[in-house]
Amino acid sequence: MTDAERRFWYCVRRKRFSAVQFYRQTPIGRYIVDFYAPAAGLVVEIDGGQHFTEGGRAADALRDAALMRMGLRVLRFDDRMVLMETDAVLDVVWNAVCAAIGAST
Repeated sequence: MTDAERRFWYCVRRKRFSAVQFYRQTPIGRYIVDFYAPAAGLVVEIDGGQHFTEGGRAADALRDAALMRMGLRVLRFDDRMVLMETDAVLDVVWNAVCAAIGAST
């Protein structure tokens, strides 16, 4: 795991985050997603530099479309954002989880 993935995992593992179970490196279809919260139908991807090339963006777009066809919501954050703006990232994830499971913020 990257430093950014470790930080995110620390914040959401063991139901620390809104009592919602997150799993890491989870196979879904033909993909392995960084983080997955099945109760919320939520995938969180934390992207390093390789995702910001033309090929990386194209591959991510195909992957996201496939996951969305499975009824999942995909959130993407870059490593730097997770490391420098952890609270902002967690706010976005929190709002997505609440919207999916009908909880109030």
